[in-house]
Amino acid sequence: MSNTADHIENKRLQALPWLIFSSRWLQLPLYLGLILAQAVYVVLFVKELWHLMSHATSFGEQQIMLTVLGLIDVVMISNLLVMVIVGGYETFVSRLRLEGHPDQPEWLSHVNAGVLKVKLATAIIGISSIHLLKTFIEAGQVGLPGAKVTWDGVFWQTTIHMAFIVSAIGIAWVDKLMNAPMPHKPKH
Repeated sequence: MSNTADHIENKRLQALPWLIFSSRWLQLPLYLGLILAQAVYVVLFVKELWHLMSHATSFGEQQIMLTVLGLIDVVMISNLLVMVIVGGYETFVSRLRLEGHPDQPEWLSHVNAGVLKVKLATAIIGISSIHLLKTFIEAGQVGLPGAKVTWDGVFWQTTIHMAFIVSAIGIAWVDKLMNAPMPHKPKH
């Protein structure tokens, strides 16, 4: 009788780890949702590109530059989405099994949660840099009627950008510490 009870208990213990491990598939709808969000960014990119092309002769240099920076911003956010979708799925849900595929991203072969965090942090800095550059270009209009930028806005955007940089350095440093080889203890 004890043998049967042990067998039932072992099956229950095996079911719990299986359930916990299988719960990673609950993330699948999240990644599919991010793919839909990327499709929205494609629509936004096409809309902004059409706006630029249709007004190319009437826009001044600054307006063209700001619109192009907006296009670059959309591309960088889309790249960030790809990193999260592909890297996150590969790291937390299931292998993509892309070995040998000619289009496999180089970084995917050594992605882990730490590498993904560092890549995301640097992508966020890049996106923040584009926004800050747009703000600096518009800063010449501070104080003019209808200006979109204020000195307080420039200050806070710069401060937030610096916080992103410090955070990325901290994340990279912690990742480096966690992946550093452990020193060997001398034997006594």
